[in-house]
Amino acid sequence: MTEPHSLTTAMLARVHKAILAAEGWLPFDQFMALALYEPGLGYYANQQPKFGSMPQSGSDFVTAPELSALFGATLAQQVAEALSATGTDEVWEFGAGSGALAHQLLSELKRLGCPLKRYNIMDLSSTLKARQQAKLAEWGHLVQWLNQWPDSLQGVVVGNEVLDAMPVKLLHRIQGQWHERGVVHSDNAAGLAWQDRPTALRPPMEPAGEHDYLTEIQPQAEAFVASLAERMLASEKGGAAFFLDYGFPESEYFHPERHMGTVMCHQAHKADPNPLEAVGLKDITAHVNFTGIALAGQDAGLQVLGYTSQSRFLLNLGLAERMADSPLAERAQAMKLISEHEMGELFKVIGFATHMYTQTAMPTPTLWQAQGFAAGDRSHKL
Repeated sequence: MTEPHSLTTAMLARVHKAILAAEGWLPFDQFMALALYEPGLGYYANQQPKFGSMPQSGSDFVTAPELSALFGATLAQQVAEALSATGTDEVWEFGAGSGALAHQLLSELKRLGCPLKRYNIMDLSSTLKARQQAKLAEWGHLVQWLNQWPDSLQGVVVGNEVLDAMPVKLLHRIQGQWHERGVVHSDNAAGLAWQDRPTALRPPMEPAGEHDYLTEIQPQAEAFVASLAERMLASEKGGAAFFLDYGFPESEYFHPERHMGTVMCHQAHKADPNPLEAVGLKDITAHVNFTGIALAGQDAGLQVLGYTSQSRFLLNLGLAERMADSPLAERAQAMKLISEHEMGELFKVIGFATHMYTQTAMPTPTLWQAQGFAAGDRSHKL
């Protein structure tokens, strides 16, 4: 494993080279892409520990699958229903992390007797791929890893905390004028500093008020959804997709009081707002604008199945009943998935489908009622 100091030194050298190539000013989305995904150096591309429930393990944060196995087991109910509704037999997971979610989904789908032809994983990190392969070795050739998009895909897509890790552009309103924020060389300890430049870019809605306002736009995440839609619609059967992440609808995302933006870093289970320090050693994320994601999907031809909180989604799928049959320690961990003060409310779920799938007893094709959105759907708030 590369020592943190040497890793940061090499990472900074790569960033400075990119700044020089960009004539002294590197847009934040390009900086974020380097910091997270630069081969061998970026946060998700180096061998430093990342996922874990305790900082003593050297990890930086915990995701729902590491928190409780009941997360994946419950989500599998929605995946199984979607496979049946769409008549498909493949699952696609983007950004599979430690492989914990894939293991939970595969185990529960097997228990449910769900016929599965293949479980496909697309992940940019070669080091995480190795960890996933070790975690999923028992599933043999049922699991396959892909390094690039296929021309078409069909089945059920799952992405847990994948959209928040896609690079964002930073926009800064200063005295009523919009600027794009970039990264430049500096003589300070970090070696990097912010610099804002006037831009024609705008957020999708103007935040109320005249005060200075820092926010993000997410063209890469929206382009990802559009690309996914294109490939799903190019297949014979299409399918469905479910994304779970922290974020807000547009009206909340660009709320006047959210004037410092949502970019946040995670290291050793502590959060900080400065991505220019310890580059390559900490995660960089931004909350998801779910309205933008929904519109990107719709514009590309997808149907929105629903949008709700993670708490409501998991409860609709029977998490409470699973908790009732679990030991006390497991129930305590699972409570964090649905607690309003933990993941339950901040995390949201959005679902898409490619076609109007015929439901039993329905005379004409209609969009099936996905169980996870059966109660508490907030699509009207997008």
